[in-house]
Amino acid sequence: MSKGSASISIILAAVFGFFIGVVAGGKWTGTEGTPATTEAAASGDAQQDSTRIPVGSSPTQGPASALVTIVEFSDFECPFCSRVEDTVRQVRERYGNKVRVVWKNAPLPFHQNAEPAAKASIAAHRQGKFWQMHRLMFQNQRELTQPNFERWAQEIGCNLEQFRRDMNSPETAAQVNADKELAQRLNAQGTPNFFINGTNLVGAQPLERFTALIDQVLARAETITPRNRVYAQMVDSPVAAPEEPQRPQQPQQPRQELDPNTVYKVPVGNSPVLGAADALVTVVVFSDFECPFCARVEPTLASLRERYGRDIRFVWKHMPLPFHQKAVPASEAAQEAMAQQGHAGFWRFHDALFVENRPNDILERPSLERIAQAQGLNMARFRAALDNHTHQAFIEADKTLAQQIAANGTPHFFINGKRLVGAQPLDRFTAAVEAAIAEARQRVAAGTPRSGVYEAITGNGATAPVYQGGGAGAAAQPQQQGPDPNRRYTVAPNPRAPFRGGANARVVIEHFSDYQCPFCSRVNPSLDEVARTYGDRVKIVWRDYPLPFHQNAMPAHIAAREAMAQQGNAGYWRFHDAIFAEQAQLSGEGGRAFLERIAQAQGLNMERFRAALDNRTHEAAIREDMRALDGSGAEAGTPASFINGRFVSGAQPFAEFRTQIEAALAEPAGAARR
Repeated sequence: MSKGSASISIILAAVFGFFIGVVAGGKWTGTEGTPATTEAAASGDAQQDSTRIPVGSSPTQGPASALVTIVEFSDFECPFCSRVEDTVRQVRERYGNKVRVVWKNAPLPFHQNAEPAAKASIAAHRQGKFWQMHRLMFQNQRELTQPNFERWAQEIGCNLEQFRRDMNSPETAAQVNADKELAQRLNAQGTPNFFINGTNLVGAQPLERFTALIDQVLARAETITPRNRVYAQMVDSPVAAPEEPQRPQQPQQPRQELDPNTVYKVPVGNSPVLGAADALVTVVVFSDFECPFCARVEPTLASLRERYGRDIRFVWKHMPLPFHQKAVPASEAAQEAMAQQGHAGFWRFHDALFVENRPNDILERPSLERIAQAQGLNMARFRAALDNHTHQAFIEADKTLAQQIAANGTPHFFINGKRLVGAQPLDRFTAAVEAAIAEARQRVAAGTPRSGVYEAITGNGATAPVYQGGGAGAAAQPQQQGPDPNRRYTVAPNPRAPFRGGANARVVIEHFSDYQCPFCSRVNPSLDEVARTYGDRVKIVWRDYPLPFHQNAMPAHIAAREAMAQQGNAGYWRFHDAIFAEQAQLSGEGGRAFLERIAQAQGLNMERFRAALDNRTHEAAIREDMRALDGSGAEAGTPASFINGRFVSGAQPFAEFRTQIEAALAEPAGAARR
């Protein structure tokens, strides 16, 4: 063999050996399985790794030479991790090749399917298919099962035998454990958790929080030479995270309350209508398809339709809130259904969006198209309406009307012109409807035709907000949406309530919840994270608030109370966890059997347990909790939490709880306790 031929053979062997080494080592780090043999790597511009937060062989998106590296610790079963994925995508679009994203698995122990999902993702990664698997897992977050992992692996082109071997291999388990141990060393508690060139950013933060930090990191990175030392150097000496934006201070003046007896002129116009044109009562609903409280009130509205028949009609007004990104497309889709199929088409689409136990992806574009197709809409027209925002002006007109009459927040109702705010219980609605019917019948008796009652009552109504004590307020100065962050609410304590954490902790969370409420289930990971993070410094007190339209909620609350009566505080929390672990089984006729199975599995005295359910033994104590929330003055549904008296509404992420807890801990000891 000639020297030239030998040299060529050596070079080819070296290149082939390097390629095999990359594949064998799992170092497939480009988008959708592109190997990391980039020009940057070849030219020596690839970032040197850090020993403190190593990239290693983890999946990455973006070039190896990027000046900003975002290491994301995440959990495929965590709803907050799912929520932040779109934000991460926007970051990559905004910064392009200046950013790379590194995935680290941090499956939380209370997410049963998270660790198998993490192993499946690594098995896909070893075949260069991590990001395809990542996308399918988050799109189908409630279906993380072994058969689905294998089905998805085949769909994205993995060799199934190799996938199974890799998923079950000790090396894969070791890689997942290494990620978890790294998270622990970095004190990265909870998911999602980010390190941006070493600077920590916790939780599903909005885009502006990411960009504020990235801009600061990038400014420092561009001053460092050589460029391939940026990541290692900045991780060793990270920049300080920018302060969280301060909440605006509320004006120090008496808060005006809207007059509940004022009749407003709220035109029906061309809005979707459900009910008889000559109904005695017209309920105008300002609502948002993404709002959980709007979903919660739908069964109550259905009950009103059943009770009052042709005496009541409903008028829908679109009010997609600005922080609900999926609300506008949903409104546009429903309005297009009306354009094609009339009022009935709108309400069919409305019902499909508010279906009970609706999946997380119900408002995504593919789901909207599936509903449209199932309901026989012209799909070309439907897609064009969404793409071209055909109904935007109609929706904006509804929002303008809402602003003019201070219909702030959703859901918001006008019952024959009189305001009712929020997802109120059925009795509040029936009281308002009965009063409206009585007035309408007097009008009819005096000669007003039924079809003219609504106009007669509201035609001269107010067109701007009217406050108690008289006077119209400026429509351009709407009341604050949501709870006042500076207000302290007084919640009657329950010394016999089950709790977690320190019995004498400085910070007390009074947490009102409903076992059948899906949003109550959703907030549990945040509270679990609170318990892990703060230990005995925080006391989490469970308070019962079964909603009246959840027919199996009260029995579930009674059952959990009986578990506490028999097995103490620990028994209560075991029962609590078992209910939420399979919450869907609580619905329907099998709810009682589900509760009895839990009781038997946990060793309760079944004779006493059944007697407690039959005799509603603990109902009086449960209703005391309900009165405590009702008497607090907060406009609250479930879940509702009070952190040393400060109200946190809904299924908030851990970051929101942490902000309030840290503020309470920073207060003097006397001020922090109620």
